[in-house]
Amino acid sequence: MKKIVSALALGAMMAAAAVATAGTAGAKEWKTVRIASEGAYPPWNSTDTSGKLTGFEVDFANDLCKRMKVTCEFVAQDWDGIIPALQQGKYDAIMSAMTITDERKKVIAFSVPYGTEPSVFAVLNSSPLGKALNLGADRVDLNDQAAAKPTLDKLADALKGKTVGVQVSTIQADFMDKHLPKVEMRTYDKIDNAGIDLTSGRVDAVLGDRSVVEAIVKNDAGKMSVVGPNFIGGVIGEGMGVGLRQDNADLKAMFDKAIGEALADGTVKKLSTQHFGYDISPK
Repeated sequence: MKKIVSALALGAMMAAAAVATAGTAGAKEWKTVRIASEGAYPPWNSTDTSGKLTGFEVDFANDLCKRMKVTCEFVAQDWDGIIPALQQGKYDAIMSAMTITDERKKVIAFSVPYGTEPSVFAVLNSSPLGKALNLGADRVDLNDQAAAKPTLDKLADALKGKTVGVQVSTIQADFMDKHLPKVEMRTYDKIDNAGIDLTSGRVDAVLGDRSVVEAIVKNDAGKMSVVGPNFIGGVIGEGMGVGLRQDNADLKAMFDKAIGEALADGTVKKLSTQHFGYDISPK
């Protein structure tokens, strides 16, 4: 998921990070870790009818906190303010399907990855795009630009004159900017709203993380389908990690150790199969 949008925003976040680092001295004895999540990106994270955060990342965070021998406290935070609020000290960590990217590494630190999945498109079943986006490749690795280019060229031709909906400030927005700059992109505060506009015909396709797009398709059973290749690598990033302030090296070490244990003993596989229906463990 998700990126930093502008040079101005990047500069502000880097300044905030510098201030936070300068104001911290010595390692902290962690007893409670406050973890932020959007609560609007199922099955990674969601909010139940009582307003409680739920989903894979909440269950996984609870498991990590037990391993780290700390108490978890969860904070609901809108996506567009999730990094600034971390840097301001409103919480200690982010677990919100945040993809590890070079751009984000400039302003925050990350744990080792705990999950990964490709980005995919969804279109209405009645749309000719369903056939047009059948590009003859099941998987496209953006790290190999030479091999990916023929499929990306076909994709640009298929989407010429169309509008694609993505969540604002995401790796999918990065993908559109880099690989489909001539295709109109419409951004949404929440990916569900992009799905609503797809159903109503205000956009021609939605691009997002596989599990989230599949959830949208499932909720509108019979109206839309996932189409085209699975895109990985490149701007799609290294996988999802815990976002942390750059001065919290001790907390990063704690998360890295706990995540490594959870990957090794099959906990990530078990929880992701429960929430996603398949294993999202980094390969």
